[in-house]
Amino acid sequence: MTGQSYDLAILGAGPAGLAAAAQASELGLTCVVLDEQAEPGGQIYRALGRRAAQGHEQLDIFGPSYRHGLELLRQFKDSKAEYRPETLVWQVDPPVNAPVDSLARLMTLHQGRAAEIHVARVLICSGAQERPVPVPGWTLPGVLGVGAAQILLKSAGLVPDAPMVIAGNGPLLYLLLAQYREAGYEPSAVLLTGDAGDWAGALPHLPGFLASGLLPEGMKLLKALRQSGTRILRGVRELSIQGTSKAEAVSCVAKGRRESIPASLVCLHEGVVPNTQMTRLIGCAHRWDRIQSAFKPVLDRWGNTTVEGIQVAGDGGGIAGARAAEVSGRIAVMEAARALGKLSEGERDRRSADYRQALSRLVRGRAFVDTLYGPRLARRAPEDATVVCRCEEVTAGQVRQAVREGCQGPNQAKSHLRCGMGPCQGRFCGLAVSQIMARERGVSMDEIGYYRIRPPLKPIALGALAEMAEAG
Repeated sequence: MTGQSYDLAILGAGPAGLAAAAQASELGLTCVVLDEQAEPGGQIYRALGRRAAQGHEQLDIFGPSYRHGLELLRQFKDSKAEYRPETLVWQVDPPVNAPVDSLARLMTLHQGRAAEIHVARVLICSGAQERPVPVPGWTLPGVLGVGAAQILLKSAGLVPDAPMVIAGNGPLLYLLLAQYREAGYEPSAVLLTGDAGDWAGALPHLPGFLASGLLPEGMKLLKALRQSGTRILRGVRELSIQGTSKAEAVSCVAKGRRESIPASLVCLHEGVVPNTQMTRLIGCAHRWDRIQSAFKPVLDRWGNTTVEGIQVAGDGGGIAGARAAEVSGRIAVMEAARALGKLSEGERDRRSADYRQALSRLVRGRAFVDTLYGPRLARRAPEDATVVCRCEEVTAGQVRQAVREGCQGPNQAKSHLRCGMGPCQGRFCGLAVSQIMARERGVSMDEIGYYRIRPPLKPIALGALAEMAEAG
């Protein structure tokens, strides 16, 4: 057998992965953490170790939720888990398909070299990704997601030096505004796509939100928005980005009036969705979550997928936030230890009881948040001329035409149009293409489905494969 072997492989070093690694070490599991980033922390705690070393004023910019990760990082560093940063996992053969000793086989790439790892169980902590918002002009230079802007701020301390407009909906949008303000920058305008009517749907879920303990942080973000000098437009509709070779202005309708706001930088955001590329690659079943407007893997209460030996923890299994991800990572490892014979079922239940209670409290508020901050722009049918697949420059009109010509789902459309075959492998167009086709055919999202994801998960060099073959 080639490659090293472990009890557990954790894919991703965000909140769920860090907590899971610490828990696995505590339970005596041999564990390897594989992460594409150069530092642990994921998106929410990105560059936290570096920022902490630079002084507390660096942490203050990002608020108390960022500082919370310091203890989690400490526990991770104190654990016995093996940590492999800058490592891409590009293929996973689950235990049932693996050729050796019923162990899963993971194919990895690090610094251009491919390698193989064998594990008894796999815990996927892939986190979330920003929802694509295909509006006219969204492919122009100068247009980016709120998450991307936050990465620049956290990893490099970069704030815009030009007029910026932020448009969309969702808590992350408010968080970025508060962080920009702490860093000394105010955007030109904030265009909120929510509607007063959203409150009617969200109010029945308010008791759960109040019980979750999320209210104080939410109120703080809303207060920061009100106190800012940024112009705020609410109920925004018909948004588009104007420009020839780059973004120059944002056009929208607000309160029945057409507005045009100059901006050379535009941030779009309408929430985040589970990153399901890995679970789809493995062959796990998925379902459409109507409230979160996203696909997510089918899981039991311990994070087990429909594929034996494969578990999911954190936002990759459904958006619930960083604190919930942390707790779900620990719960999933309790189950992994039971499956490996390290814990009895009763001991698993006893050890995880407090975490289970904490998770229940944290997720109570999600229905309120998801209903109040629904993705209005992303749900709207894009105009025919709007590009939906950025890699292959496929428009919404071409996708609709493919349906009229007989395409039944995204995989047939992929064959006809190459949408989903570019470098991103469908990450930025998958949801949009599925929604366009479901709407055109008049069927549900579960029926229309999603792209089949094939290995390698991301592009890798042929030379790396050749070296692996030569090594046997």
